[in-house]
Amino acid sequence: MQIFDYIVVGAGSSGCSLARGLCDNPDNNVLLLEAGPSANRFWVNTPAGMAKLYFNEKLNWNFHTTPMANLRDRQMYWPRGKLLGGSSSINGMVFIRGHQKDFDGWRNLGNPGWGYDDVLPYFKKMESFERGGDDYRGVSGPLWISDPVVKEQSSYDFIEAATRQGVPFTEDMNGALHDGVGFMQHNIRDGGRLSAYRAFIEPVIERKNLTVRTGCEVQRVLFKGHTAIGVEILRDGRRESIYAAREVIMSAGSLKTPQLLMLSGVGPSAELQKHAIPLVQDIPGVGQNLQDHFYIHTGFRCTPDSSYNANLTGVRKYWEGFRYLMTRKGYLALGSSQVAAFVKSRPEEDYADLQISFRPMTFQYFPDGTVAVEPEPGVGVSVYQLRPSTTGTVTLRSTNASDPADYTPNFLTNEYDINAVISGIRWIRKIMDSEPIKSRIVGEEVPGIGVQTDEEIYNYLVETGNSAHHQAGTCKMGNDPMAVVDERLRVRGLERLRVVDASIMPFVTSGNTNAPSIMIGVKAADMIIEDAVARQPLADNHQIKHA
Repeated sequence: MQIFDYIVVGAGSSGCSLARGLCDNPDNNVLLLEAGPSANRFWVNTPAGMAKLYFNEKLNWNFHTTPMANLRDRQMYWPRGKLLGGSSSINGMVFIRGHQKDFDGWRNLGNPGWGYDDVLPYFKKMESFERGGDDYRGVSGPLWISDPVVKEQSSYDFIEAATRQGVPFTEDMNGALHDGVGFMQHNIRDGGRLSAYRAFIEPVIERKNLTVRTGCEVQRVLFKGHTAIGVEILRDGRRESIYAAREVIMSAGSLKTPQLLMLSGVGPSAELQKHAIPLVQDIPGVGQNLQDHFYIHTGFRCTPDSSYNANLTGVRKYWEGFRYLMTRKGYLALGSSQVAAFVKSRPEEDYADLQISFRPMTFQYFPDGTVAVEPEPGVGVSVYQLRPSTTGTVTLRSTNASDPADYTPNFLTNEYDINAVISGIRWIRKIMDSEPIKSRIVGEEVPGIGVQTDEEIYNYLVETGNSAHHQAGTCKMGNDPMAVVDERLRVRGLERLRVVDASIMPFVTSGNTNAPSIMIGVKAADMIIEDAVARQPLADNHQIKHA
């Protein structure tokens, strides 16, 4: 028998930080399972390689939503990382913790231990901030957090224009002041992407009590009664069973974790009955409460010195490539966006409910799925709503774990959400029409000056609105009837099974979700060690051994 103390399903942002914390205790024997391949690839480790990974067939799950009636039956593309590091190996590397009130809100919904004062020590524990430590920032963790290695003057001018519109400047949006405008930070070190895998697992990969396996697609959790005892995987076309003497931990992300739970007999009984899946535990909330940030993009033509498009196109892109290889600096060492502004869609909001992101470059997308930098000078500004009132669902399409589930986000079905995003477009225009950024703008390309009224802007949302790829909440933490896990992340009604990823968020955080997802893994490792259960007898000799 293949037996480990802990089986972690999914080597993404939460799974890697969790497995690291568990194996820091030499008494724990940890198995980390990943469906995809290794992450040791040039374009994965190069920040600018994100564009080449967006539609990658080998390193990306390439999910799509169901057709959405309110978006004219469009199916929205949802990329998710399928490799060591998960989505932290293909994303824009933006590091934003979220607003302090997000976590206090989690706590106030019946989750003691998840308020801001509770999670701040874990944010500090997991990071090394290049500017140094203080009451809010850590300096001794595995995850290096840095400022952009190149800061364009147009980014400074956007910040200045925003402050002239009443948005306060923040030196550190992960510190004392979240709501404001300032430069973003990224998990980039020495010009390279520092995914959760590279930060947390790669430095300890030789540990005898840690086993990492790629190409292992989990099919279901194995149960004995109401106790999780292991997982069934598909590897090289063969099914194998692997057993957990202590716990099985689902860290497959907000889209895969609820799917795998339902395929294991854990979820809404009606959904399982539709697919003739034997019921292990009726938990109505599995796959419910799907939240995401609805995203809308605007683009502007600008003066040549306001954009670095020219540096990444034509002959000059080869110089940038040479520069990067020699120095690990330059435009290839940058994350996806430079500046963020957190603003309110309306004055009565308790705290900012919109995130505006500015980047001094623009992309174009081709029908074959490739992405390239535009040759003409341009800057891109996007906005997404931070606290959507709409929720969606993850439901089963089939009983095959390799098939994607059905993802129904229900975007643009709520008037409050729609008005908030329309307000975001008006905020962008207000800032871009303010000096000093105004003098850099030649014209608004999208949505264009012909789109002015609320109805015209709404139509633009319907036609082009997208996802910020911040899916969360599908196995939410709480004590209400729809809660899937308790505040210790234990699946309700079952033994030795937890969920540790963004799906446990009661509501999505205010900003990019990679940082809080990593924090969830770091905090969960401490909780699991504190709650350590006795090893259950699974083998004849009752001994734990490496498989």
